This record gives sequence, structure tokens and C-alpha cells, in this order.
Amino acid sequence: MRKDSDRALRQHLIYLLTDGGAHAKFEVVIAAIPAKLRGQTPAAMPHSPWMLLEHMRIAQWDILEFSRNPKYKSPVWPESYWPPTEAPPNAAAWNESVKNFRKDLKSLGEPNREPRNRFVRQNPLGRRPNHPS
Repeated sequence: MRKDSDRALRQHLIYLLTDGGAHAKFEVVIAAIPAKLRGQTPAAMPHSPWMLLEHMRIAQWDILEFSRNPKYKSPVWPESYWPPTEAPPNAAAWNESVKNFRKDLKSLGEPNREPRNRFVRQNPLGRRPNHPS
């Protein structure tokens, strides 16, 4: 891959991960959810904000661990990718989930900021067990 196109691809990936792209920005959305609504499922919707936050956190963590640990085994799909309850047990659980999502999101972007890292390569780990890929 040419240096310019590699740099452009890296910048675009970081944009997609952090600045919204085709979806709402995580920071904007998370700040707009009142504490009293975190565990309530809106009418005609299948999941509460807590369930969606945990699902995103778990799925993102799974991708990150799969990409950096050759011995990693993915959780069982789909049941292990959703929290067991509609509401967070307490405010601390919500805050911890948000903190961990942010931390893992930053970790996903870090290798892409470093031009010395090969951006496009075959993943030596191959297909993911327990995942319909």
C-alpha cells in the first residue's frame, strides 16, 4: 500500500472509531442519557441503554482481545454478549462500563496511529470460534 493511501486509511479508521462517521458519537450519546432512563427499554425497542452499552463494550473488548491474544477464546454467541439484566445494578456499574468502553476504544485506535505498524495484513488467528463469521 502506498504511504499516502496508508495514511489516509489510518486517519479514516480513527475518524470512524472516534468522531462518529456513519453513527452518533459515543460521548455525545452517553452524556445525553439521564440516569433514570439507563435501565428502561423504550416502547417498541428491544433493549435498554444499559443493555446496548454493555453489548457494545463486550463486543468491542472481544474484537480487541481477539486481535492481540492468540490464545483468546471468544464468549459464546450471542448470549454472552448481552448483560443479564435490563438495568445496571447501580451507578458505579454504569460508570465502570463507560470507562472500560472508552479505554478499549482508545486501545483499538492506538496501533492505527503508528505508521510503523503494518495496517493491512492477514490476521494469523483466522476464524473466530463461537462466532458466526
